[in-house]
Amino acid sequence: MKTPPVTLALWLFSFPALAAPPRVLDRVAAMVNEEMIPLSEVYQHAAPEIARLEREGTLSEERKQAALKRALDDLIADKLLVAEEKAASVEVTEQEVDFAVEDVKKQNNMDAATFERALAAQGTAMAAYREKMRRDLAAMKLIGLKVRSKIKIADEDVKAEYARRSKLEEADFEVHARHIVIQVPKSATKPQEEEARKRAEELSRRARAGEDFVALAKKHSEGPSKAEGGDVGFFKRGEMVGAFDKVAFTLKPGEISEPVRSPFGWHVIQVVERRASATKPFEQVREELRDRLWREQMQHHTEQYVAELRKRALVDVKVPEMK
Repeated sequence: MKTPPVTLALWLFSFPALAAPPRVLDRVAAMVNEEMIPLSEVYQHAAPEIARLEREGTLSEERKQAALKRALDDLIADKLLVAEEKAASVEVTEQEVDFAVEDVKKQNNMDAATFERALAAQGTAMAAYREKMRRDLAAMKLIGLKVRSKIKIADEDVKAEYARRSKLEEADFEVHARHIVIQVPKSATKPQEEEARKRAEELSRRARAGEDFVALAKKHSEGPSKAEGGDVGFFKRGEMVGAFDKVAFTLKPGEISEPVRSPFGWHVIQVVERRASATKPFEQVREELRDRLWREQMQHHTEQYVAELRKRALVDVKVPEMK
């Protein structure tokens, strides 16, 4: 349930949640200098985000168009970066690709056979995955060359960030919660999704009518905390997946939620207790804060660099709603 800490290369070394794009009448979405980006490629790039919004029940036409625009912007940036990589003679060796792929397997606790089966289930061949990894590594090398020297993190910056975060934590609180989860596979049909939602609604109704929440969780929950009666312990704001986190921090101790949808399935949440957040000592979090500031500056300067490349290029977006 808890979201892992973000690392610099997370966008490179995470296992892709690919999904088949809808059938679209292919046409040109954009021209970047003399290179074309087809509309079907935009839909394919946006498919994981659109699928996530659909699973969470938050997909609207406005959010779909925003996802498509972000996907097109990403693909335009890719074209610009590839041209710069060639100009800068950036190369990626087979050994570097091997290392990156092994890192993905390790992060996902997969051996080679399981990894290839997972790729095949998502319609991706190993050769295509390696080529995508090669392109991502080349982009990271280029950005390192162009951006890294601009990043400056002074000790005073880290101390100021600690002071800022400490002030926020003093005004916030931690939540101790239990939950019952009814899992919904990514491949679930609409009837299966509806059945899971109804089960969660019934469990929420029973818990709010006075049945023992721990007993209900031990009997009906499908999550790893089932044996503990759904107990997930204390957590701070932002440590749980979005919808779960949002609802948990609106409940008072003893309150039980309506069903809440997350990428894992449907949850019924009971808040047990609230307490003031404890601020960790500076020495304990100094390097974590320095890494956070480094990543923020890297992101900022990378966006500036790509924006400068786009200004200098001939970019013609053909789809009005994606401009």
